[in-house]
Amino acid sequence: MVSLENQVVNHKKLSKSTVIKRAILIFIGSVLMAIGLEIFLVPNQVIDGGIVGISIILSHLSGWKLGLFLFFLNVPFFYIGYKQIGKTFAFSTLYGVTILAISTTLLHPVPVLTEDPLLASVFGGMILGIGVGIVIRYGGSLDGTEVLAILFEKKLPFSVGEIIMFFNIFILGSAGFVFGWDRAMYSLIAYFVAFKTIDIVIQGIDESKSIWIISENYDILGEAIMARLGRGVTFLNGEGAFTGDTKKVIFCVITRLEEAKLKSIVEEIDPGAFLAVSNIAEVRGGRFKKRDIH
Repeated sequence: MVSLENQVVNHKKLSKSTVIKRAILIFIGSVLMAIGLEIFLVPNQVIDGGIVGISIILSHLSGWKLGLFLFFLNVPFFYIGYKQIGKTFAFSTLYGVTILAISTTLLHPVPVLTEDPLLASVFGGMILGIGVGIVIRYGGSLDGTEVLAILFEKKLPFSVGEIIMFFNIFILGSAGFVFGWDRAMYSLIAYFVAFKTIDIVIQGIDESKSIWIISENYDILGEAIMARLGRGVTFLNGEGAFTGDTKKVIFCVITRLEEAKLKSIVEEIDPGAFLAVSNIAEVRGGRFKKRDIH
């Protein structure tokens, strides 16, 4: 018979209300991104970075629906996301991208709100950023570039952020050859606005975050983080200044895409645990890049 402790460490299903809330918010985020694309950016030949930018370029060159490229170009990353981050992330991403692809198709005939490329870049970038931020905040992703960057990070001497920036410079530069260099510059504006908006929505765009947890169930929490996120943890000895009681403090470093899942792990094992999350500008050394998630 499997003990309750092992069941908690290995897997515990999300509550029905949590699943419904996540599904609704990912739906809203995906639709907002579609609005930003189809009503502002795409009609004005302004693109975003990542797989979305590639999809816009291919759609323009081929005449095929944008939604087809958004869905099929992201398909390989569902499997990568499943192996690297987990089943919940993979299915949340699949759900979000599906809604995004359908929404862009349905919104395609809708008249544009502005033909001014600057206004389109600013407001389209804001709406797109809000949508992407909501989806990331609730455990999904709408672009496979970040998942690919996490995979490459293990083999290249660059951070996730640096790899994503390289991809996007190449993609946004390609827009100059397809749409003209003025549109490429507007695309940079849209990308910057979206980037900063995502930062505001999810309260921290940095790829790495340090986690500090104080809990009586530190041993179960530590095992759960290692088993379900594939992240190493360190137990530190602490002492309460007021009570003088000795406590165990859990310390670990995760990527921002893993933050939602880690919080759900802490919530289901010890809702009363003290949890502190802070951004890290850079991580070097140790075994942070060497993980094996099953």
